Amino acid sequence: MDELPRRLEPITRQALAGFRVVVVTGPRQAGKTTLVRRTLDGVGTFARLDDEATLRAAMEDPAGFAAFGDIPRAIDEVQRAGEPLIRAIKGIVDDDRRRGQFLLNGSADFLTVPNISESLAGRAAMLELWPFTQGELAGAPDGFLEAAFADPDLLLGAEPSPLGLADYLERICAGGFPEPALMAPQMRRAWFRDYVRTVTQRDIKDLTGARRVRELPKLLSLLAARTSGELVTASLLRASDLGTRDTMEAYLGYLQMTYLVLLVPAWSRNLSAKIARRPKAHLTDSGLAAHLLGRDPRSLARPTDAARGQLLESFVVNELHRQASWLADEVRLHHLRERGGPEVDIIAERLDGRFVAVEVKSAPQADRHDARHLHWLRRKAPDDFACGVVLHTGERAYRLDDRILAVPVSRLWTTEPPR
Repeated sequence: MDELPRRLEPITRQALAGFRVVVVTGPRQAGKTTLVRRTLDGVGTFARLDDEATLRAAMEDPAGFAAFGDIPRAIDEVQRAGEPLIRAIKGIVDDDRRRGQFLLNGSADFLTVPNISESLAGRAAMLELWPFTQGELAGAPDGFLEAAFADPDLLLGAEPSPLGLADYLERICAGGFPEPALMAPQMRRAWFRDYVRTVTQRDIKDLTGARRVRELPKLLSLLAARTSGELVTASLLRASDLGTRDTMEAYLGYLQMTYLVLLVPAWSRNLSAKIARRPKAHLTDSGLAAHLLGRDPRSLARPTDAARGQLLESFVVNELHRQASWLADEVRLHHLRERGGPEVDIIAERLDGRFVAVEVKSAPQADRHDARHLHWLRRKAPDDFACGVVLHTGERAYRLDDRILAVPVSRLWTTEPPR
Protein backbone atom coordinates (compact mmCIF):
# COMPACT_ATOMS: atom_id res chain seq x y z
CA MET A 1 0.00 0.00 0.00
CA ASP A 2 1.11 3.56 -0.56
CA GLU A 3 2.40 5.31 2.54
CA LEU A 4 -0.32 7.57 3.89
CA PRO A 5 0.76 10.69 5.80
CA ARG A 6 0.24 10.61 9.55
CA ARG A 7 -0.88 13.49 11.76
CA LEU A 8 2.01 12.73 14.10
CA GLU A 9 4.74 13.19 11.47
CA PRO A 10 5.10 16.99 11.70
CA ILE A 11 4.78 16.78 15.49
CA THR A 12 7.62 14.24 15.58
CA ARG A 13 9.82 16.53 13.50
CA GLN A 14 9.09 19.46 15.81
CA ALA A 15 9.84 17.35 18.89
CA LEU A 16 13.14 16.20 17.42
CA ALA A 17 14.12 19.84 16.94
CA GLY A 18 13.33 20.65 20.57
CA PHE A 19 14.37 17.60 22.64
CA ARG A 20 17.48 15.48 23.00
CA VAL A 21 15.39 12.30 22.72
CA VAL A 22 12.03 11.61 21.10
CA VAL A 23 10.19 8.40 21.98
CA VAL A 24 7.31 7.18 19.83
CA THR A 25 5.30 4.36 21.35
CA GLY A 26 2.08 2.68 20.34
CA PRO A 27 0.60 -0.67 19.33
CA ARG A 28 2.61 -3.13 17.29
CA GLN A 29 1.97 -2.71 13.54
CA ALA A 30 0.50 0.80 13.91
CA GLY A 31 3.10 2.29 11.55
CA LYS A 32 5.82 3.49 13.92
CA THR A 33 8.72 2.24 11.81
CA THR A 34 7.34 3.96 8.73
CA LEU A 35 6.85 7.16 10.71
CA VAL A 36 10.46 7.06 11.94
CA ARG A 37 11.86 6.47 8.44
CA ARG A 38 9.79 9.33 7.01
CA THR A 39 10.94 11.61 9.82
CA LEU A 40 14.60 10.79 9.22
CA ASP A 41 14.19 11.22 5.47
CA GLY A 42 17.54 9.59 4.75
CA VAL A 43 19.46 11.43 7.49
CA GLY A 44 21.06 9.86 10.57
CA THR A 45 21.34 6.19 11.60
CA PHE A 46 18.60 3.57 11.75
CA ALA A 47 18.77 0.26 13.68
CA ARG A 48 16.06 -2.36 14.11
CA LEU A 49 16.14 -4.48 17.25
CA ASP A 50 13.80 -7.09 15.78
CA ASP A 51 16.91 -8.21 13.90
CA GLU A 52 18.61 -10.77 16.16
CA ALA A 53 22.18 -9.80 15.29
CA THR A 54 21.44 -6.13 15.92
CA LEU A 55 19.68 -6.95 19.18
CA ARG A 56 22.63 -9.06 20.32
CA ALA A 57 25.01 -6.18 19.62
CA ALA A 58 22.82 -3.78 21.60
CA MET A 59 22.64 -6.13 24.57
CA GLU A 60 26.34 -7.08 24.60
CA ASP A 61 27.63 -3.49 24.38
CA PRO A 62 24.77 -1.04 25.03
CA ALA A 63 27.07 1.98 25.47
CA GLY A 64 28.95 1.35 22.24
CA PHE A 65 25.74 0.61 20.35
CA ALA A 66 24.04 3.79 21.58
CA ALA A 67 27.04 5.93 20.59
CA PHE A 68 27.39 4.48 17.08
CA GLY A 69 26.42 6.39 13.94
CA ASP A 70 25.31 9.83 12.90
CA ILE A 71 22.51 11.68 14.63
CA PRO A 72 19.60 11.40 14.78
CA ARG A 73 20.15 7.82 15.90
CA ALA A 74 16.88 5.96 15.41
CA ILE A 75 16.37 2.67 17.27
CA ASP A 76 13.33 0.59 16.37
CA GLU A 77 11.64 -1.58 19.06
CA VAL A 78 14.08 -0.20 21.61
CA GLN A 79 12.30 -1.89 24.55
CA ARG A 80 13.69 -5.26 23.40
CA ALA A 81 17.18 -4.33 24.65
CA GLY A 82 15.84 -3.39 28.07
CA GLU A 83 17.12 -1.07 30.76
CA PRO A 84 20.88 -1.20 29.93
CA LEU A 85 20.36 0.44 26.53
CA ILE A 86 18.05 3.09 27.97
CA ARG A 87 20.67 3.87 30.63
CA ALA A 88 23.36 4.15 27.96
CA ILE A 89 21.23 6.62 25.99
CA LYS A 90 20.55 8.55 29.17
CA GLY A 91 24.29 8.81 29.84
CA ILE A 92 25.02 10.08 26.32
CA VAL A 93 22.38 12.83 26.38
CA ASP A 94 23.38 13.85 29.91
CA ASP A 95 26.94 14.45 28.67
CA ASP A 96 25.90 16.00 25.35
CA ARG A 97 22.82 18.24 25.49
CA ARG A 98 22.36 18.71 21.74
CA ARG A 99 18.80 18.36 20.53
CA GLY A 100 17.65 15.67 18.15
CA GLN A 101 20.14 12.95 19.11
CA PHE A 102 17.82 9.93 19.43
CA LEU A 103 14.52 8.92 17.87
CA LEU A 104 13.32 5.80 19.66
CA ASN A 105 10.21 3.76 19.06
CA GLY A 106 8.66 0.78 20.76
CA SER A 107 5.50 -1.27 21.07
CA ALA A 108 5.15 -0.87 24.82
CA ASP A 109 4.53 2.01 27.19
CA PHE A 110 7.98 2.91 28.55
CA LEU A 111 6.48 4.13 31.81
CA THR A 112 5.00 0.73 32.69
CA VAL A 113 7.52 -1.80 31.37
CA PRO A 114 8.83 -3.45 34.57
CA ASN A 115 12.45 -3.94 33.41
CA ILE A 116 12.87 -0.39 32.06
CA SER A 117 12.96 1.81 35.12
CA GLU A 118 14.37 4.97 33.57
CA SER A 119 11.75 7.04 31.73
CA LEU A 120 14.19 9.66 30.40
CA ALA A 121 12.04 12.21 32.19
CA GLY A 122 13.12 15.74 31.40
CA ARG A 123 15.20 14.60 28.44
CA ALA A 124 12.62 13.10 26.10
CA ALA A 125 9.39 13.99 24.33
CA MET A 126 6.96 11.08 24.64
CA LEU A 127 4.61 10.65 21.67
CA GLU A 128 2.03 7.98 20.89
CA LEU A 129 1.19 6.66 17.43
CA TRP A 130 -2.11 4.81 17.18
CA PRO A 131 -3.65 2.95 14.24
CA PHE A 132 -5.00 5.12 11.44
CA THR A 133 -7.91 7.46 12.04
CA GLN A 134 -10.67 7.43 9.46
CA GLY A 135 -9.43 10.86 8.41
CA GLU A 136 -5.91 9.58 7.78
CA LEU A 137 -7.27 6.71 5.70
CA ALA A 138 -9.56 8.98 3.66
CA GLY A 139 -7.43 12.12 3.45
CA ALA A 140 -9.99 13.99 5.57
CA PRO A 141 -9.19 16.71 8.15
CA ASP A 142 -10.06 14.97 11.49
CA GLY A 143 -11.15 18.30 12.99
CA PHE A 144 -14.02 17.27 15.28
CA LEU A 145 -12.46 18.03 18.66
CA GLU A 146 -10.88 21.30 17.58
CA ALA A 147 -14.17 22.52 16.10
CA ALA A 148 -16.26 21.32 19.05
CA PHE A 149 -14.22 23.43 21.46
CA ALA A 150 -13.73 26.50 19.26
CA ASP A 151 -16.88 26.75 17.12
CA PRO A 152 -19.43 23.92 17.43
CA ASP A 153 -21.45 25.25 14.49
CA LEU A 154 -18.68 23.94 12.24
CA LEU A 155 -19.92 20.44 13.10
CA LEU A 156 -23.20 21.11 11.30
CA GLY A 157 -21.40 21.27 7.97
CA ALA A 158 -22.90 22.12 4.62
CA GLU A 159 -23.39 18.71 3.03
CA PRO A 160 -25.25 15.59 4.21
CA SER A 161 -23.13 12.59 5.09
CA PRO A 162 -22.93 9.98 2.31
CA LEU A 163 -22.50 7.19 4.86
CA GLY A 164 -25.17 5.03 6.44
CA LEU A 165 -25.19 2.28 9.06
CA ALA A 166 -23.81 -0.36 6.67
CA ASP A 167 -20.83 1.87 5.85
CA TYR A 168 -20.03 2.40 9.52
CA LEU A 169 -20.23 -1.33 10.23
CA GLU A 170 -17.69 -1.95 7.44
CA ARG A 171 -15.36 0.64 8.97
CA ILE A 172 -15.79 -0.77 12.47
CA CYS A 173 -14.81 -4.27 11.32
CA ALA A 174 -11.87 -3.02 9.24
CA GLY A 175 -10.39 -1.02 12.13
CA GLY A 176 -7.40 1.25 11.76
CA PHE A 177 -4.30 -0.96 11.62
CA PRO A 178 -2.63 -0.20 8.27
CA GLU A 179 -2.62 -3.71 6.80
CA PRO A 180 -6.01 -5.20 7.79
CA ALA A 181 -7.85 -1.94 7.16
CA LEU A 182 -7.32 -2.51 3.42
CA MET A 183 -7.55 -6.31 3.36
CA ALA A 184 -10.34 -8.63 2.26
CA PRO A 185 -12.29 -9.92 5.31
CA GLN A 186 -10.95 -13.50 5.18
CA MET A 187 -7.34 -12.26 5.08
CA ARG A 188 -8.12 -9.80 7.86
CA ARG A 189 -9.18 -12.62 10.18
CA ALA A 190 -5.83 -14.37 9.70
CA TRP A 191 -3.96 -11.12 10.31
CA PHE A 192 -5.76 -10.47 13.61
CA ARG A 193 -5.20 -14.08 14.76
CA ASP A 194 -1.47 -13.75 14.20
CA TYR A 195 -1.44 -10.31 15.79
CA VAL A 196 -3.05 -11.51 19.03
CA ARG A 197 -0.70 -14.50 19.15
CA THR A 198 2.42 -12.38 18.65
CA VAL A 199 1.56 -9.70 21.20
CA THR A 200 0.24 -11.98 23.93
CA GLN A 201 2.54 -14.98 23.54
CA ARG A 202 5.81 -13.26 22.58
CA ASP A 203 5.89 -9.53 23.27
CA ILE A 204 4.32 -9.59 26.72
CA LYS A 205 6.32 -12.64 27.77
CA ASP A 206 9.57 -11.06 26.61
CA LEU A 207 8.82 -7.77 28.36
CA THR A 208 7.47 -9.05 31.66
CA GLY A 209 8.42 -12.69 32.09
CA ALA A 210 4.73 -13.45 32.72
CA ARG A 211 4.21 -17.17 33.26
CA ARG A 212 0.57 -17.49 32.24
CA VAL A 213 0.58 -15.79 28.87
CA ARG A 214 -1.66 -18.54 27.46
CA GLU A 215 -4.48 -16.98 29.47
CA LEU A 216 -4.05 -13.58 27.84
CA PRO A 217 -6.06 -14.26 24.63
CA LYS A 218 -9.03 -15.29 26.73
CA LEU A 219 -8.72 -12.20 28.92
CA LEU A 220 -8.54 -10.03 25.80
CA SER A 221 -11.66 -11.73 24.38
CA LEU A 222 -13.50 -11.16 27.67
CA LEU A 223 -12.59 -7.48 27.45
CA ALA A 224 -13.76 -7.38 23.82
CA ALA A 225 -17.13 -8.70 24.96
CA ARG A 226 -17.23 -5.88 27.52
CA THR A 227 -15.82 -3.13 25.28
CA SER A 228 -17.42 0.26 26.06
CA GLY A 229 -18.70 -1.14 29.37
CA GLU A 230 -17.59 -0.32 32.89
CA LEU A 231 -14.71 -2.44 34.10
CA VAL A 232 -16.06 -4.70 36.85
CA THR A 233 -13.00 -6.58 38.00
CA ALA A 234 -14.94 -9.12 40.09
CA SER A 235 -16.96 -10.17 37.03
CA LEU A 236 -13.84 -10.34 34.88
CA LEU A 237 -12.06 -12.45 37.48
CA ARG A 238 -14.92 -14.95 37.66
CA ALA A 239 -14.93 -15.36 33.88
CA SER A 240 -11.14 -15.68 33.55
CA ASP A 241 -8.78 -18.46 34.62
CA LEU A 242 -6.30 -16.17 36.33
CA GLY A 243 -7.02 -17.23 39.89
CA THR A 244 -6.47 -14.12 42.00
CA ARG A 245 -7.48 -10.51 41.64
CA ASP A 246 -3.84 -9.40 41.80
CA THR A 247 -2.90 -11.69 38.90
CA MET A 248 -5.87 -10.56 36.82
CA GLU A 249 -5.07 -6.89 37.41
CA ALA A 250 -1.40 -7.48 36.54
CA TYR A 251 -2.36 -9.16 33.26
CA LEU A 252 -4.86 -6.40 32.49
CA GLY A 253 -1.94 -4.01 32.98
CA TYR A 254 0.09 -5.96 30.43
CA LEU A 255 -2.69 -5.49 27.85
CA GLN A 256 -2.71 -1.76 28.58
CA MET A 257 1.09 -1.66 28.41
CA THR A 258 1.01 -3.06 24.86
CA TYR A 259 -1.77 -0.66 23.84
CA LEU A 260 -4.47 -3.28 23.31
CA VAL A 261 -6.82 -1.93 25.97
CA LEU A 262 -7.70 1.64 26.89
CA LEU A 263 -9.30 2.50 30.23
CA VAL A 264 -11.38 5.68 30.15
CA PRO A 265 -11.79 6.99 33.71
CA ALA A 266 -15.00 8.19 35.28
CA TRP A 267 -15.52 11.96 35.33
CA SER A 268 -16.85 13.88 38.26
CA ARG A 269 -16.97 17.44 39.52
CA ASN A 270 -19.03 16.57 42.55
CA LEU A 271 -22.13 17.03 40.41
CA SER A 272 -23.85 14.30 42.38
CA ALA A 273 -23.15 11.97 45.29
CA LYS A 274 -24.21 9.04 43.08
CA ILE A 275 -21.53 9.33 40.41
CA ALA A 276 -20.06 5.91 39.53
CA ARG A 277 -16.27 5.67 39.82
CA ARG A 278 -15.38 2.67 37.64
CA PRO A 279 -13.51 3.26 34.36
CA LYS A 280 -14.83 2.05 31.04
CA ALA A 281 -12.72 -0.45 29.12
CA HIS A 282 -12.31 -0.19 25.35
CA LEU A 283 -10.26 -2.27 22.97
CA THR A 284 -8.07 0.20 21.12
CA ASP A 285 -9.05 -1.02 17.67
CA SER A 286 -12.63 -1.81 16.69
CA GLY A 287 -11.48 -4.23 14.00
CA LEU A 288 -9.61 -6.29 16.60
CA ALA A 289 -12.63 -6.21 18.91
CA ALA A 290 -14.98 -7.33 16.12
CA HIS A 291 -12.58 -10.16 15.24
CA LEU A 292 -12.43 -11.40 18.83
CA LEU A 293 -16.23 -11.31 19.04
CA GLY A 294 -16.62 -13.17 15.74
CA ARG A 295 -18.58 -10.29 14.22
CA ASP A 296 -18.71 -9.00 10.68
CA PRO A 297 -20.78 -6.22 9.09
CA ARG A 298 -23.56 -8.64 8.19
CA SER A 299 -23.99 -10.00 11.71
CA LEU A 300 -23.75 -6.54 13.26
CA ALA A 301 -26.55 -5.34 10.97
CA ARG A 302 -29.04 -7.54 12.81
CA PRO A 303 -31.18 -5.27 15.02
CA THR A 304 -30.86 -7.73 17.91
CA ASP A 305 -27.04 -7.78 17.99
CA ALA A 306 -26.09 -5.93 21.18
CA ALA A 307 -22.43 -5.80 20.11
CA ARG A 308 -23.26 -3.18 17.46
CA GLY A 309 -23.76 -0.38 19.98
CA GLN A 310 -20.72 -1.43 21.99
CA LEU A 311 -18.43 -1.53 18.98
CA LEU A 312 -19.74 1.76 17.59
CA GLU A 313 -19.02 3.49 20.89
CA SER A 314 -15.49 2.04 21.03
CA PHE A 315 -14.98 3.08 17.40
CA VAL A 316 -15.91 6.67 18.33
CA VAL A 317 -13.78 6.64 21.50
CA ASN A 318 -10.76 5.47 19.50
CA GLU A 319 -11.24 8.20 16.89
CA LEU A 320 -11.45 10.87 19.60
CA HIS A 321 -8.55 9.42 21.58
CA ARG A 322 -6.35 9.54 18.47
CA GLN A 323 -7.39 13.10 17.68
CA ALA A 324 -6.60 14.12 21.26
CA SER A 325 -3.09 12.65 20.95
CA TRP A 326 -1.95 15.34 18.52
CA LEU A 327 -3.78 18.45 19.77
CA ALA A 328 -1.76 21.37 21.10
CA ASP A 329 -4.18 21.75 24.05
CA GLU A 330 -4.21 18.58 26.13
CA VAL A 331 -7.59 16.85 26.05
CA ARG A 332 -8.47 13.88 28.23
CA LEU A 333 -11.39 11.50 27.73
CA HIS A 334 -13.77 10.44 30.48
CA HIS A 335 -17.23 8.96 30.85
CA LEU A 336 -20.01 9.87 33.26
CA ARG A 337 -22.65 7.76 34.96
CA GLU A 338 -24.83 8.63 37.90
CA ARG A 339 -26.13 5.47 39.58
CA GLY A 340 -29.79 5.18 38.63
CA GLY A 341 -29.55 8.45 36.69
CA PRO A 342 -27.94 10.17 33.70
CA GLU A 343 -25.12 8.65 31.64
CA VAL A 344 -22.88 10.36 29.10
CA ASP A 345 -20.76 8.13 26.88
CA ILE A 346 -17.76 10.43 26.42
CA ILE A 347 -16.56 13.66 27.99
CA ALA A 348 -13.53 15.29 26.37
CA GLU A 349 -12.06 17.78 28.86
CA ARG A 350 -9.28 20.31 28.41
CA LEU A 351 -6.94 21.31 31.22
CA ASP A 352 -8.77 24.64 31.56
CA GLY A 353 -11.93 22.76 32.56
CA ARG A 354 -13.96 23.28 29.38
CA PHE A 355 -15.45 20.08 28.02
CA VAL A 356 -17.36 18.53 25.12
CA ALA A 357 -19.94 15.83 25.91
CA VAL A 358 -20.75 13.12 23.36
CA GLU A 359 -23.48 10.51 23.12
CA VAL A 360 -23.27 7.72 20.53
CA LYS A 361 -26.37 6.25 18.88
CA SER A 362 -26.56 3.63 16.13
CA ALA A 363 -29.94 4.98 14.99
CA PRO A 364 -30.15 7.14 11.81
CA GLN A 365 -31.44 10.18 13.69
CA ALA A 366 -31.52 11.74 17.16
CA ASP A 367 -34.03 13.89 19.04
CA ARG A 368 -34.24 15.84 22.27
CA HIS A 369 -34.93 12.67 24.24
CA ASP A 370 -31.59 11.23 23.08
CA ALA A 371 -29.94 14.45 24.30
CA ARG A 372 -31.67 14.59 27.71
CA HIS A 373 -28.49 13.71 29.61
CA LEU A 374 -26.58 16.40 27.72
CA HIS A 375 -29.23 18.90 28.82
CA TRP A 376 -28.78 17.71 32.41
CA LEU A 377 -25.00 18.15 32.17
CA ARG A 378 -25.33 21.61 30.65
CA ARG A 379 -27.49 22.67 33.60
CA LYS A 380 -24.99 21.24 36.08
CA ALA A 381 -21.89 22.88 34.56
CA PRO A 382 -23.10 25.67 32.24
CA ASP A 383 -19.93 27.76 32.19
CA ASP A 384 -17.56 24.99 31.07
CA PHE A 385 -19.99 23.19 28.75
CA ALA A 386 -18.50 23.90 25.29
CA CYS A 387 -21.11 21.78 23.53
CA GLY A 388 -22.96 18.48 23.57
CA VAL A 389 -23.18 16.22 20.54
CA VAL A 390 -25.36 13.22 19.75
CA LEU A 391 -23.60 11.19 17.06
CA HIS A 392 -25.91 9.11 14.86
CA THR A 393 -25.65 7.03 11.66
CA GLY A 394 -27.96 9.19 9.51
CA GLU A 395 -27.04 11.79 6.91
CA ARG A 396 -28.20 15.09 8.42
CA ALA A 397 -26.71 17.40 11.04
CA TYR A 398 -29.02 19.72 12.97
CA ARG A 399 -29.33 21.71 16.16
CA LEU A 400 -31.31 20.24 19.07
CA ASP A 401 -30.87 23.13 21.50
CA ASP A 402 -28.41 25.78 22.57
CA ARG A 403 -24.91 24.21 22.26
CA ILE A 404 -26.46 20.76 21.70
CA LEU A 405 -26.25 19.21 18.22
CA ALA A 406 -27.11 15.98 16.44
CA VAL A 407 -24.53 15.12 13.77
CA PRO A 408 -23.51 12.08 11.70
CA VAL A 409 -20.65 9.97 13.04
CA SER A 410 -18.64 10.86 9.93
CA ARG A 411 -18.34 14.44 11.21
CA LEU A 412 -15.62 13.04 13.48
CA TRP A 413 -13.24 13.04 10.53
CA THR A 414 -14.85 15.23 7.85
CA THR A 415 -15.12 18.41 9.97
CA GLU A 416 -12.59 21.08 9.09
CA PRO A 417 -10.76 22.49 12.12
CA PRO A 418 -11.20 26.23 12.73
CA ARG A 419 -8.72 28.45 10.93
